[in-house]
Amino acid sequence: MSTSAPTTAGPAQLKRHLGVFDAVVVGLGSMLGAGIFAALGPATSAAGSGLLLGLALAAVVAYCNATSSARLAARYPQSGGTYVYGRERLGEFWGYLAGWGFVVGKTASCAAMALTVGSYVWPTQAHAVAVAAVVALVAVNYVGLQKAAWLTRAIVAVVLAVLAAVVTACLSSSAADTGHWTVGACAGWPGVLQAAGLLFFAFAGYARIATLGEEVREPQRTIPRAVFMALGITLVVYAVVALAALSVLGPHHLAHTAAPLADAVRAAGVPGLVPVVRVGAAVAALGSLLALILGVSRTTLAMARDRHLPHALAAVHPRFAVPHHAELAVGAVVAVLAAFADVRGAIGFSSFGVLAYYAIANASAWTLSREEGRPPRVVPVVGLAGCIVLALALPAASVLWGAVVIALGAALYGARKWFTRST
Repeated sequence: MSTSAPTTAGPAQLKRHLGVFDAVVVGLGSMLGAGIFAALGPATSAAGSGLLLGLALAAVVAYCNATSSARLAARYPQSGGTYVYGRERLGEFWGYLAGWGFVVGKTASCAAMALTVGSYVWPTQAHAVAVAAVVALVAVNYVGLQKAAWLTRAIVAVVLAVLAAVVTACLSSSAADTGHWTVGACAGWPGVLQAAGLLFFAFAGYARIATLGEEVREPQRTIPRAVFMALGITLVVYAVVALAALSVLGPHHLAHTAAPLADAVRAAGVPGLVPVVRVGAAVAALGSLLALILGVSRTTLAMARDRHLPHALAAVHPRFAVPHHAELAVGAVVAVLAAFADVRGAIGFSSFGVLAYYAIANASAWTLSREEGRPPRVVPVVGLAGCIVLALALPAASVLWGAVVIALGAALYGARKWFTRST
């Protein structure tokens, strides 16, 4: 177990560009992504009128995970997030498993977000648009993190403006009925837990702030502040949007729509807003995709430094100070997936991998001493238990495939260790 934070000097280190504002924007760009335009439907289908309970439960687990992650990120301000924390606090295997779950799960999420862009921009050519979006955003990331941060600012501003218009239209409509907010008999706890697991997908974006720890100025101060500010803003936005959509659609209609916010403004009697919502969804998906590529490439960089992935992926561009090999590799894999696969149903699979990732983060936070900034003991305990419960409450197919992928990662780790010892 490490007792001191690693240094950040060296020829292959990234530059610290991000302050609190830009770190918050990166987190918002991840969390205010396409999830708010799509995840409400599946979550309501699982929980019925218990949607808001599911949202509250997801927020509690996210808060615990954020607290544990922020304390760890302040101590280990390196690229890689929980991959680094697990390695330093629990051992190499647990760090590797966290990194594996994150990279595989979030790579599928990248392809899903790219296809969401394509579906909204040009439905008949969704795959081609998705690939073009991946190429464009990898190019933005390649020329420096500051360029990506500026683009994310614009994306977040557009998405917040669209969501504000949706909420105003719904809550001021004569069709709004606050009686739809009441939790009825159809909301059983298994459904509420499943909804919380699905909605957790939307909250998990604050991890992007931690995985960019090596590029944040004054990380011990900046990361915790940025994580909680981004999480708090996102929770308020999601709660208000969910209430607005429920008020005009009701739980039954909301559970059976593929485009909940577009249907909500239609039901509110403002069909002219539908094209605006479509543009907002496409822009939100672009923001989420941009932040996802940032996070996956940084975790890939960290794992490549330790040779769990090809060491060539650890290269840092001498001019732009970005992990350019990792970004190109991630972009290539995502582009192939977006071109040939339909992974828009990857929310559950991604949630399983991310919940496993945060379970390891909470276990790592438990090992911190008081002098190292340990959070109150109840936080990592609730966070770890919540991650396990929500992961197992996901749809059976998501649990099965998630378990298979985690097991495959463990097997590859064991095979690499055996090969290393025998040579």
